[in-house]
Amino acid sequence: MDNYFSGNLANIYRHAKLCELRTTMGTWVPLLILSFVFYYSTIVSGERLNHRSADTHAKRTKREWIWNQMHVNENIIADEPCHIGKLKTSTTNANARFILTGEFANTMFTVNAETGDVFVTGKLDRETKSEYQLKAVLVDGRTNVTLEEPTSFVIKIIDANDNAPEFVQKVFNGSVPEMSAVGTSVTQVTAVDADDPTIQGNAQIEYHIIKGNEYFSINNKGVIFTAVPNLDREKQSTYHLIVGANDSPGRIGGLSGTASVIITLTDINDNFPIFTEKQFSISVPENVRLSGEVGRLKVEDIDEPQNRKTKFSFVNGKFEDTFSIVTNAITNQGIIGLKKPLDFEKIQQYRFNVEATDPTIHRGGGPKMKSSTEVIINVLDVDEPPVFSQPLYHFEVKENMPSTIIGYVSAKDPDAANRNIKYFLRSPDDGHILVQPSGNIVSRKPFDREASAWRNITIAAQEVDANNNPILGKESLTHVSIKVLDENDNAPEFAEPYEPRVCENAAPGTVILNISAIDRDEMKPGTRFRYTLASKESNFTVQDNDDNTASIIVKYGELSRKEAKFHYLSINISDNGNPVQRSTNTLAIGVCTCNEKGEFTLCEIPAKQVGVGVHVLVVIFVCILIILVITLLIILRQRFTKDVNILGKNVAEIHEQLVTYDEEGGGEMDTTSYDVSVLNSVRRNVITTRMEMAPGPCLYAKVKKPARNGDMAFMIEVKKDEADNDSDVLPYDTLHIFGYEGSESIVESLSSLESGSSDSDIDYDVLNDWGPRFKMLADLYGLEPTDLFEY
Repeated sequence: MDNYFSGNLANIYRHAKLCELRTTMGTWVPLLILSFVFYYSTIVSGERLNHRSADTHAKRTKREWIWNQMHVNENIIADEPCHIGKLKTSTTNANARFILTGEFANTMFTVNAETGDVFVTGKLDRETKSEYQLKAVLVDGRTNVTLEEPTSFVIKIIDANDNAPEFVQKVFNGSVPEMSAVGTSVTQVTAVDADDPTIQGNAQIEYHIIKGNEYFSINNKGVIFTAVPNLDREKQSTYHLIVGANDSPGRIGGLSGTASVIITLTDINDNFPIFTEKQFSISVPENVRLSGEVGRLKVEDIDEPQNRKTKFSFVNGKFEDTFSIVTNAITNQGIIGLKKPLDFEKIQQYRFNVEATDPTIHRGGGPKMKSSTEVIINVLDVDEPPVFSQPLYHFEVKENMPSTIIGYVSAKDPDAANRNIKYFLRSPDDGHILVQPSGNIVSRKPFDREASAWRNITIAAQEVDANNNPILGKESLTHVSIKVLDENDNAPEFAEPYEPRVCENAAPGTVILNISAIDRDEMKPGTRFRYTLASKESNFTVQDNDDNTASIIVKYGELSRKEAKFHYLSINISDNGNPVQRSTNTLAIGVCTCNEKGEFTLCEIPAKQVGVGVHVLVVIFVCILIILVITLLIILRQRFTKDVNILGKNVAEIHEQLVTYDEEGGGEMDTTSYDVSVLNSVRRNVITTRMEMAPGPCLYAKVKKPARNGDMAFMIEVKKDEADNDSDVLPYDTLHIFGYEGSESIVESLSSLESGSSDSDIDYDVLNDWGPRFKMLADLYGLEPTDLFEY
């Protein structure tokens, strides 16, 4: 047994030495270990074989393979195939031959058919494929018959440290706030190794910083930390590191990889603002508006914009009541604003100091830094408009007072020129108020408080030159309010139109009605109204209630509707003003019939008295006079026109209204105007019987328009028939056709206008037999003139 172990161990060692010559120096130790394992398994199999040989005489057993896996180093490089193992079997057939099938059989892996030695013919890469599945088949070399069942086995590739660590990124990015403490985490890098991690050292990675290790450090997990304190972004904002990763730490022959790391320092507010100038000089006109911008103060802060928190302040608070400084959030500038109006005539220059600080700055609890500068503001003179002594004027005037001076306004030129001022009324002039050039406000006519208790006007003040001419653009406006004071000029009167009623059987002392009064004058506290009867001879009395009201009371009773349905009671109402005003108001008290419950059953409503003013009466009288004059003129005109001819116009007037519409027969001097209403008026005045006015049968047959062209005679007859029967056109014998031939016509007039006034004895009744074409002439001349104008 020992000799067998020693002999096989020598063969395994010899095999390892042979492959070791063809591989790298670092792989023989693992191969030797694996060969030892292979040898041990062979011994065990041999013992099992010997045990079976001892029993062969007792019982025949199935032959079996005595192996199941082989090992080979990756990256074997040899000029001839490298022996990696041997196939064995217990068969004793001299013609037995070995055949390989499976992955890369007979290409990458070959077998000696007689001896069963397995060889590898090429370079293997474990990272590409770590094991191969093959089958061994034992066949008879002569008959090619399978002697044993095929058996699968595995060829495993032994790893070699042939892959360097690779970073998952070529470039890593990280950031850390500036001024961070030592050991602040920045970022983490990661590298991977494709070698077998089960073989110690091949895939074990160790990180280190190749470039930049004076500022940063790294641990074995790839985490990068700050190595020095107070890294300043304003000095260097970006750091470029080279990081390495090695495998097989502590061993010779380890591989490495590198990657870049870009670390950016993020900004914090660690720098205070500094003024760009030691002195700022600003010029501003004196008429700059309040809250307007006067100027800007510029500072430099090397922090990023989001970390600039500059605050400006006045040193010792000088001129803080006149100016303000606000920080612009975008530009970080100090904007000087105006809080009080500037006046060149009073102050031409302002000088003060301003400080700039950053209250949020990070300085480790040390003193806050600040910067200061001097600011000079020069006020520029501007030709300003006049300035009123008051922004708003208020005056009072009594009503009913004749023309008087209500008050005055005053303005002055604020500039050194001190020009004269003239005043004008700018609001609409209603004729009550006049503004004099000197500024006096004068009333032209009395005011009525009851019409308007307040008057609001606008007055302009304008600068004028030495010639008293207004200067354009130098004008200011002010508002004036005028209160019209009340005068007791209105008498009190009933508060409403009362309609009192009383039962005819009312007992003495019965209160009929409570009345009150109103006054158009101002109702001041203490206003008092008194009520009295205008006549004591009455069946009623008035009781003053001392609260500006009064009660109407039945005095004697025994009222009767038969004697009077209404009693008119006159009441005097007076006030306590100065002077005292009073008025007389009348109540119409209706006497009613009442039932036993005192409810009114029969009452009359008094006719309301309507008051008419004098101006209304004048208008009515003028209208009546105009109507009488127009009526008189119409009567005179009718008398004057009694003897006018039938047409109401002479022949010359009718001739002036003739017109030609492209017909033949017109005279050489025809006019262009025509009034058909003349004939229509005559026709309306003709008296005809109902029989004559009724429509009669057409004397001419209606003919349709010819469908053919060229038959002019037929067409003319059709048009004539249409003209005879068309009631919407002018009659054939109208003035339009037989009117006026013209004053220069050679032929005398053919018109029959003048025949109406002749003494001819011609009988025109024959016209009624001539058809509808002469119906108009028959209507005009078929009757006697005396019958024509009968009404």
